[in-house]
Amino acid sequence: MKNWLIKCVTALGFLLLPLQVMASEGKVMDLTSSGVGFASLAIFVLAYLLVMAEEFTHLRKSKPVIIAAGIIWAMIGAVYMNHGMSELAEHAVRHNLLEYAELMLFLLVAMTYINAMEERQVFDALRSWLIRKGYGFRQLFWMTGILAFFISPIADNLTTALLMCAVVLSVGGDNTRFITLACINIVVGANAGGAFSPFGDITTLMVWQKGVVDFWGFFALFIPSVVNFVVPAAIMHFAVPAENPSASGEVIPMKRGAKRIIALFLMTIATAVMYHNFLGLPPVIGMLTGLGYLKFFGFYLKKTSHKCLPANVTDEHAGQMGEIVPFDIFTKIARAEWDTLFFFYGVVLCVGGLGFLGYLGMASELMYNQWGATSANVAVGVLSAIVDNIPVMFAVLTMNPDMSTGQWLLVTLTAGVGGSLLSIGSAAGVALMGQARGQYTFFGHLKWAPAIAAGYAASILVHFWVNANLF
Repeated sequence: MKNWLIKCVTALGFLLLPLQVMASEGKVMDLTSSGVGFASLAIFVLAYLLVMAEEFTHLRKSKPVIIAAGIIWAMIGAVYMNHGMSELAEHAVRHNLLEYAELMLFLLVAMTYINAMEERQVFDALRSWLIRKGYGFRQLFWMTGILAFFISPIADNLTTALLMCAVVLSVGGDNTRFITLACINIVVGANAGGAFSPFGDITTLMVWQKGVVDFWGFFALFIPSVVNFVVPAAIMHFAVPAENPSASGEVIPMKRGAKRIIALFLMTIATAVMYHNFLGLPPVIGMLTGLGYLKFFGFYLKKTSHKCLPANVTDEHAGQMGEIVPFDIFTKIARAEWDTLFFFYGVVLCVGGLGFLGYLGMASELMYNQWGATSANVAVGVLSAIVDNIPVMFAVLTMNPDMSTGQWLLVTLTAGVGGSLLSIGSAAGVALMGQARGQYTFFGHLKWAPAIAAGYAASILVHFWVNANLF
């Protein structure tokens, strides 16, 4: 059965490969004008159309891209095997797999910490505090946006947006206008805040792990990111209802160990930075070391959970009481966004395959040599509003154009904040359309696209102004 399958794949690859596409021994072939190349492009486009239709089909986004990655590399492997150069294809796919492994393990640690803080009710406590204050709609509009901006550099923009949206829905009630404007502001704030931190967005993490910008270099984007958030927020401010919602007296305390887990997360980030900057090791090694911190602390919480038990409650009944259930680190790992992690696998392998076929070289020649770096990087941001910024940024990193640090920061900025132009342009926007269904919609966001575009353009101009020495 196995041999039969190999023969079929090999035959398919041979049929799709025009006879004129040949290569010298040991050199990568240019398959951009071959049947394999066209078939790979078609498969990737089809898979990504299914990803974009996830909201309507309810097909998890990881499934089509994983299948597409397998088919693309199967065809590549068949072609290279026919030419006796299978080791080149093997080396290329292993390189892509290593890049994915570093990204996946890094994100897995970050997600585990976020889940641990969520379980210890850190975010619920913050939400209840905001609601109890009894702020007006305009105050809440700014507070939720500002908090989204400053929380997303540490937590991911998706978790941040969901947290702030929960606050907005709790106090907004039936005021659809306030909820729509506040959700738009949260999406813009979360995406802008993630652009100036290596941990704030997947794209910035990819750029940092690639080594093209050092850890502290990203903070040069702080002022442009602020501008990206403030400009549309200032325009939308006057449309927010000048009313005061009714306050709530709900108090949600954090569970035991919550503050220490926050401190451990900050220590983990510091460890990753030190491993990369001072030891020359991949940041993921530092993150995994930081996971060890949480594992040991989780062991401590579990062993001392009896301290939370009232005198009349035995250990055997503790599991029935949600507040005092012993902390289990492996449940936090299990609750990671596995669909997202496997989606990254599919994207990295698909884009890597298209790059190996020669398409990214063509794109790099067109964008960075003919258009110029600035035009290309601005276009990347606009494209990321339609296509997820992860494959776009991975494609740019794979092209590896010869650019100044200022241009690398520009593409980091545009890829990070460009997704705010449309509600479907970022994970935060898509998630909020589901959380505030019927109140925050695609067309409600689109109505304010000119204001968001003004912030996008202003942030680029400010970047050229304040970081002129980096170009």
